[in-house]
Amino acid sequence: MPFFTNAEKPIGIASDHAGYELKQFLIGIFEEKGIPYEDFGAYSTESSDYADYAHPLATAVESGACYPGITICGTGNGISMTVNKHQGIRAALCWNKELAYLARAHNDANILSLPGRYLNQEEAYEILVTFLNTPFEGGRHERRIGKIPCG
Repeated sequence: MPFFTNAEKPIGIASDHAGYELKQFLIGIFEEKGIPYEDFGAYSTESSDYADYAHPLATAVESGACYPGITICGTGNGISMTVNKHQGIRAALCWNKELAYLARAHNDANILSLPGRYLNQEEAYEILVTFLNTPFEGGRHERRIGKIPCG
């Protein structure tokens, strides 16, 4: 599968300390492929709070400044829960490429959340490539997505 080439907007990426090393690996891929990105932090492995980086990333994806987004923390859960508090965000926690495919094809996920402590670099790369290259199917899924926002 070819790597993502639809780089009209920078990809937003954020992690906490537990996801920092995997984030840096993915940034290296973006740089190698010439794909624009915006790094929202963390900027080291020093203990940090995922919400400090998740909210600015989610705001950037909601506003259209970045698309899509990628979040990484130890389990992927906390940072995913945080970005999903934003009405315009559909973050999907994916630990294999099948989940990444379905998150995009059926749920039109706009943020990929990865469990940094449970994936090796090869697995993360496969998940990322699948997520970035899978189009939304629309149809019956569009109706379902329309029912997600509350209020």
